[in-house]
Formats: sequence, C-alpha cells, structure tokens
Amino acid sequence: MFKLALGALVSLLFVLSPVSEAQAAGRSHASAKKHVIKKARKDATEVTIRTRTVRHVSVVRGRRVVTFRPVRSANVILAPAARSAGDVAGLNLTRDPLALASNVALVLDQTSSEVLFEKNANVALPIASITKLMTGLIVVQAQQDMNEMLSITEEDIDHEKHTHSRLAVGSRMTRGDLLHIALMSSENRAASALGRNYPGGISAFVAAMNAKAKQLGMNDTHYVDSSGLSSRNVASARDLAKLAIVAHQEPLLREYSTDTNAEVDAGGRIMHYSNTNRLVANPDWDIGLQKTGFINEAGRCLVMQAMIQGRAVIMVFLDSKGKLSRTADAGRMRKWLEALKPPGIG
Repeated sequence: MFKLALGALVSLLFVLSPVSEAQAAGRSHASAKKHVIKKARKDATEVTIRTRTVRHVSVVRGRRVVTFRPVRSANVILAPAARSAGDVAGLNLTRDPLALASNVALVLDQTSSEVLFEKNANVALPIASITKLMTGLIVVQAQQDMNEMLSITEEDIDHEKHTHSRLAVGSRMTRGDLLHIALMSSENRAASALGRNYPGGISAFVAAMNAKAKQLGMNDTHYVDSSGLSSRNVASARDLAKLAIVAHQEPLLREYSTDTNAEVDAGGRIMHYSNTNRLVANPDWDIGLQKTGFINEAGRCLVMQAMIQGRAVIMVFLDSKGKLSRTADAGRMRKWLEALKPPGIG
C-alpha cells in the first residue's frame, strides 16, 4: 500500500515539474506540434508568436539520425482601423448613385460653378495635406524669393503624428524646391519650413492662411498649421472647391502639383521625389492641379482640377477608405461625367 502511494506521488511530481523546450521536442512523436508562447499588443495590433517542433532526418557517418528542432512563427492580427471624423459624424451612412468610397464628394463646372454632383459637401472635416494647397497659395502670392536657401530645423519635426521624413535636420534647399516637394510629394517638413520662413514666422503664416480663407468665402475652413498633420485643419468640400479654383490660376502651383517626379538638391545631396497622385502619370487624364492628403481622422482625400470631354471640372473627395479608393472614385466620377450630355446641349 505504501509503495503504491509513493509511486502515485512521484508520478504527480513528474507531471507538475517544468519541461524544457528541448526535452519536449525530444519526446514528441509528431512531426510538428504548435504551442502559443506569447501574446502581445503593439500599436493596436495583436501578435501571436507560436513555436512548433519540426522533425528533421539526416545521415551522419552512414547512420540515420532523427532530431527535433523548435521553429517560431508569428501570426499578426491587424486591429480595426481608427474611425475617421466623417464616420463618427455618421457620414458613412450616406448612400449615393455611384457607390463612392468617399464620405464626401463634390464636382463643379469650373467655368460656371454649376454643381454637377455633391455628397455631404457642406460638412467641415479634417483635410490632412490638402492644407498644403493653401500653404502654396500663401507662399506664391506673398511673392517670396523662390531661390532663397532655407534650412530644415528641429522645429520641423512632426511631434504630433510622428511621421517620417527624408529631409534630415540641417538639410538646405531653395524655397522653390521645398514648395515643389510639399505639393507634389506632400513633404511635411518642407511645408513646415515654408511656414516658419514667412515674415513673422509660423503664427503669422497660419494667420495669413485663415485670412485668405475668409477672403475667398471659405466659411467652414480653419487652419492651425502649414502641413495638415493636425486634425484641427478643417474645411468643407465646397470651401476646397473655391480654393482649387483660385490655386489653379497660379502657374507655379499647377506645375509643381502635377509633376510626376522631380530631383531636388538638399545641400549637395540629390533626392528623387514622386507624385502622391498616380493619376497625373496616366495619359488618359488631363489634370491641371491636384493635391492628396491622409491622416486617420481625415481618411484619404483628393482635390483635382481636370478636363473631361472639353469641360473644366473641380473634383473634391474627402474621407475615402482604402489606399486607392480616392482615385477609383475619381475614375467613377469621370465615367459618370462622360455619360452626361455635353454642356449646353439638351
């Protein structure tokens, strides 16, 4: 009876004792076993790390040798994307005949200002880097020297969204090159440097942006920075259409915003930049002005001037979901416009 109890106790201790990964692998008869060893959450993403034991057969000095090796793998489960301001306001419940992915859309005839299509066009929302269109307008209309050399400083680092920039602190470029890559490639430090180097500094620059918006009748618009990284930069689609019409009158803004790519000199270092809007490189499109934008609160945004069947139109798409959705919406809108009767007929 004593031996039986002692045997049971020893068996229990063996079961409860820790087993090393190598020991577990050595006793495994299956070719692979999975064990969850860690779960972590980082940046709203769940990562499950698993280990499995893999059976490996080799021949050593003519003898067959079987070993078991632990192999780790990670299973990443992306968390749901953050809701945009438009979603919070319920704009995603609005349906339209083109099934657009954008919560907000507006299309105007540039010549007559006739509204051809609209969806939630009067709602003020974060506009992200569409802000840089006003930044460019202020710089150009202030007639600042485009050849003046400006420096990127610590003040230009994004401490709000912590976005990356290829422009290192200390880089020196002309104002013209900074404006070029701010409009074409949406370079945030470039836009920041443009605002800082305005007479009176960034606060005077933002005041000029808001004054210009008021002058243009952009009553739903408010700016707090020159880059658009802040979600407090807001405007309605109707306001942005007014801005696009005025910005299109500036040749430099048309040229810089629609360049497909460019090389700029950053203090002896030649850097290549490309346009954030893939449609400018599409020969089927005739685009005269454009600007893209994205932060989580704003979703994907796009403002464009384009010629469609001989008609100059202004397109505004805000709070679109999906990386290519704003340009896809532009494509849907173009097909819809092409199906309409030409201006002045019927």
